[in-house]
Amino acid sequence: MGVVILIVMAVGVAAMLTRKLPTAFALVLLGVVIALVAGAPLTGKESVFDTVLQEGAPMLASTMIAVLLGSWLGKLLDETGIAGTIVRKIVEFGGDRPTVVALGVLAVSALIGTVTGSAPAAMLAGIIGIPAMVAVGIPKVTAAGTILMGIAVGVPFELPIWQFFSTALDLPVPTVRGFMVKLFPLALVAAVAFVLVESRRRGVEHTWSLKTAPDKRGSRRERLGDAPWYALLTPVVPLVLALGFELAIIPSLLAGVLYALVTTTRPREMNKRLLRTLYGGFEVAAPPIALFIAIGILLAAVKLPGAIEALEPLVKAVSPQNPVLFVLVFTLLVPLCLYRGPLNVYGLGAGIAGVLIAAGIYPAVAVLGLAASYNQVFGVADPTSTQTVWSAQYAGVGPQQVMVRTLPYVWAVALGGFCVTAATYL
Repeated sequence: MGVVILIVMAVGVAAMLTRKLPTAFALVLLGVVIALVAGAPLTGKESVFDTVLQEGAPMLASTMIAVLLGSWLGKLLDETGIAGTIVRKIVEFGGDRPTVVALGVLAVSALIGTVTGSAPAAMLAGIIGIPAMVAVGIPKVTAAGTILMGIAVGVPFELPIWQFFSTALDLPVPTVRGFMVKLFPLALVAAVAFVLVESRRRGVEHTWSLKTAPDKRGSRRERLGDAPWYALLTPVVPLVLALGFELAIIPSLLAGVLYALVTTTRPREMNKRLLRTLYGGFEVAAPPIALFIAIGILLAAVKLPGAIEALEPLVKAVSPQNPVLFVLVFTLLVPLCLYRGPLNVYGLGAGIAGVLIAAGIYPAVAVLGLAASYNQVFGVADPTSTQTVWSAQYAGVGPQQVMVRTLPYVWAVALGGFCVTAATYL
């Protein structure tokens, strides 16, 4: 039975890799088929309809709300000019010094990455940041990679990510936060190394042929001017509340929304801006929310008693228990989180994580270490991820070029994450 489930998973991975099915649809089908293969009845206790679909779909509801609030805050950063102002100030400070400009854009990308992820974060930092870097001589591939590496620095402090891992792995938020704090310096060192090494190794390239998308909001921003200096603290507000004061994630994000609104908007315009940006946030959040619904269904399926019983001996046989082997094996498997592979935490990797925990093969916090470390790789180097595709295309290069250049650095971050996990939790 376990072999059949593994074959079903392999077919699902193939469907996602070849884009025969969208990832969310493939994960839902996988969840239903795995439940049927595991012998689950259609209705009743531990069933396909009542457990996998009914209970699985809203399993990550708190994560979906956090994603929506993060997207809402991201839209406010965009519309109020806060993100653009931060980037422009950094670029002005850097002047014609390529490395300083790149490090400044890296810092801004990290700050925005703590608020929202994926393509919106890349766009907020990259619309101004990428042309500015290219204009002072940073190679195009390095410019795109700088945006992505910067976002990855912010990911360990992205509150929706904390909520996702907390809910999916059934861990308290403080536990998730504790590991993310350990992961942050690894991502920071790798990102700074990327900028310093790649900008100097490739040399200065003055490329004036970069095509930039027209900014339809330009005239509005010209009228509004820069956002007030105190409004620029907006990205830090949720982080300070959640990390410094240990406030819950959703209230922290709401506080960020309110702070951005109050510091940039006249009272008579607040209602319209709130609704406009909220609706815009729904548009941005819709794809990840659909994905989290599908992941919840898959997690519910792999946690069924029949699925655990079938998969436990197979997974246990190939899962290293020795800490050194643990680090070595999972480091070698890093490429499997690329191209929507089986270790992608926003795909089948979530189901595998569920099996590892449900079968008692690794402690949940060790699985957190694996998933979070792989996520650092996926978010930067995967040529199919939306932020990688957007950054590469906006810079005028291919996503595969960005992958080749950034992969060694994020692979090192994953290795560091696995070492921390093995030393701390095994």
